[in-house]
Amino acid sequence: MGDEPYLQISWHDRETGSRGYLVIDRLVRGVASGGLRMRAGCTLDEVRGLAAGMSAKEALNYDPNGRYVPLGGAKGGIDFDPQDPRAVDVLRRYLQAMRPYIERFWTMGEDLGLRQDTIDEVLAELGMDSSIPAVYPLLDDETKARKRLSDAFAISVDGIGLDELVGGYGVAEAALTGVDRLGLPRAGTRVFIQGFGSMGGATARYLARAGLSVVGIADAVGVIHNPDGLDVENLLLTRNSYGEIDRAELRRSDQQLPLRQWLDIDAEVLVPAAVSYTITAENQASVRARLIVEAANMPVTADAELPLTERGVLILPDVVANSATNAWWWWTLFGDVEADADAAFAKISDAMGKLVTSTLDRAEMGGVTPRAAAATIAAEASARIDRRFGTL
Repeated sequence: MGDEPYLQISWHDRETGSRGYLVIDRLVRGVASGGLRMRAGCTLDEVRGLAAGMSAKEALNYDPNGRYVPLGGAKGGIDFDPQDPRAVDVLRRYLQAMRPYIERFWTMGEDLGLRQDTIDEVLAELGMDSSIPAVYPLLDDETKARKRLSDAFAISVDGIGLDELVGGYGVAEAALTGVDRLGLPRAGTRVFIQGFGSMGGATARYLARAGLSVVGIADAVGVIHNPDGLDVENLLLTRNSYGEIDRAELRRSDQQLPLRQWLDIDAEVLVPAAVSYTITAENQASVRARLIVEAANMPVTADAELPLTERGVLILPDVVANSATNAWWWWTLFGDVEADADAAFAKISDAMGKLVTSTLDRAEMGGVTPRAAAATIAAEASARIDRRFGTL
């Protein structure tokens, strides 16, 4: 993977003045994979970094014995507030502009600030029946593959769609591997989750079910804290589509704190699951956790990672920890896993355990950070992919 992306595009919305971006980091067999995010303040540099991360995620989950054909990495971004009433109109104009790339090169789905059903509805209005048509020529049987993915998206587990659970389940499995690696007991180990959307919510659910104590959650409104552990299942039922918890449903023992205090909660495990660049050089000294699991994309900045590592904080990088969502899509579409929740969770658990373990083993052996180790593993896998398929 080179430093320069294969393609980058800037888009200007004449109606609102907002900007949008598409970066294709690299192509494999002519196709790249990566989601579309919408947030106020999104930049081209951010999207470029996310696209490079997608190339790494694809490579890290490459199994030469699997049906899943590896893809290149890409990312889309729109600099606009997703809660603005004009957001869907902005999304529609962006997708119309990017339609040729979606049809030919870019397989895309939901990311921060956007839901897959919203993307699908807008694409249907534009006369497109899918957000991933570019990958269809790579399938052995498109009809069966599309039905398998459609069936998987229709599965509900405890009232929540399987597609909204797989990413957080993968983060939880990564976290559990890290907890075991540090020699922490699962029972009672304290967790703080920053962000309670689909990724953060599912992570909280499965860590709590594994016996860890989720003592704090931050959403856009503020922080909810209970040193004896929060009722995660109840909080999941009370959140809105933006991942905001209904404060009227809290227990008397649950404490409400200002959002600025999200790093003040004592917990061994910290899961940033919201926006990028949340742990910086300016606030990293406030981190109390022994393990940071990057559920969000790029939440720990480079200038924060060094001092955290020097203090002995283990950081599981996003390209490893949150890669299950992307992998599950393609495992299902290509037929490595059927449209079944138990099969999906088993596949994710096995894959994440192996990936985190190999990353940490390589880091210890080379005396480098897990992020650097993951980059090396991804580069080696990319070279194998290129030898087998070529990059275009």
